[in-house]
Amino acid sequence: MDELFAHALIPKVYMKIALPVVLGMVTSMIYNLADTFFVAQTGNADLVAGIALGTPLFSFMLAIGDIFGLGGSAAISRLLGKKKHDESARLSSFCFYSSIVFSLFLTVLMLVFERPILGVMGVTSQTYQYAADFYRMLAMGAVFIIVSLVPGNIIRTEGLATKSMIATISGTVLTIILDPIFLFSFHWGAIGVGLANVIGYMLNTSLLVYFMIKDSQVLSLSLKKVHVSKTAMRDVLSIGIPASLTNFMQSFGVMMLNNYLAPYGATAIASMGIVLKIYMVVMLIMVGFAFGAQPLIGYNYGSGDKQRFKDIVRFDFMVEVVYALICAVILMIFAPQIMALFMRNAAVISMGTIMLRWLLITAPFIGAILVFTTIFQSAGKALGALVMAISRQRVIFAIAIIILSAVFGFQGVIVAQPVADVLTFLIGFWLYKQLLA
Repeated sequence: MDELFAHALIPKVYMKIALPVVLGMVTSMIYNLADTFFVAQTGNADLVAGIALGTPLFSFMLAIGDIFGLGGSAAISRLLGKKKHDESARLSSFCFYSSIVFSLFLTVLMLVFERPILGVMGVTSQTYQYAADFYRMLAMGAVFIIVSLVPGNIIRTEGLATKSMIATISGTVLTIILDPIFLFSFHWGAIGVGLANVIGYMLNTSLLVYFMIKDSQVLSLSLKKVHVSKTAMRDVLSIGIPASLTNFMQSFGVMMLNNYLAPYGATAIASMGIVLKIYMVVMLIMVGFAFGAQPLIGYNYGSGDKQRFKDIVRFDFMVEVVYALICAVILMIFAPQIMALFMRNAAVISMGTIMLRWLLITAPFIGAILVFTTIFQSAGKALGALVMAISRQRVIFAIAIIILSAVFGFQGVIVAQPVADVLTFLIGFWLYKQLLA
């Protein structure tokens, strides 16, 4: 591990640890597209809208898992760079069991406060039953979804990215198989879509636990090591909470977007639901490269090798921006044809094409934003990580959508996110120069 992280050629080690994460993300991307395709084939716009309205719950759960998953992996990678192996083992155990307790508590809260939460998510009487069915199933399986983020992230700090990929792909493939069975053979609707996801995460989490026990040389899941110092706990939370806010803000952003689209009807919400899944083609791979490289960045920051740290960051920027630019151009050109693959509805295709092209236009900026975010997390720069977390899809997005929708109506709602992307990039660039350059 030390030889790989500290001395191997940067392109070689970057791809070795990042590509398995990217491949896992590609599998998730395929599922997102397949899931949207299967649901859209029912021809029920209310069902499509109901699932779209319930989707932010996924982002919220991933946000909770990121507190201990990304927060833990960032802290552990720095500890490994400093050769503090016993502290790394204790921190991995603490993160794992803390996520279990937290997720069980969250399940209870989500079930008790279901109706007000669904109201905040933008559910109407027309879409309530579908959104509620999907929501309940995810809430009951929250422990598997949330906990999977912890071993899935921290085993990569030991260079076990391939094992994390295997678990992710296995769970996703199972979900893809179950989705059409539950939808078209059993006719379970939104309940079936939610159940397929939960079962997939059950397999994913089980495999990750197995790999940690079997293959990890430093990290531990022993209850005997669950106690950590307040300093170590603070290190996890100071980065984990901003990392969590990134996903939580994504959930908030989608809910806010759905609320502003609601006056334009279920067609607008259904169109955006499909568009966001297609948009994930670009986003998930960028996220895979960014977070795949995070252990490498954290290790070299922790070891104090400043030149290697800067070289890795430079390579990371190049990969992210070039990929985003190429992929965005291709998808923008073929936007109408791609929308038509999901739903043969002229209004949905027309509206979705406009939405997709506006979102993709700032994809290179998002690639840079992801690099800034992971750098701040890996280096333990809590302030930078926090600012990046609350900017793009919270503070700046909220201001943009309020002002632009009031001035430009429907068009303003659509362009709010690209405007927020550019402004967030400028903030990230300034913070990087202040904190790390």
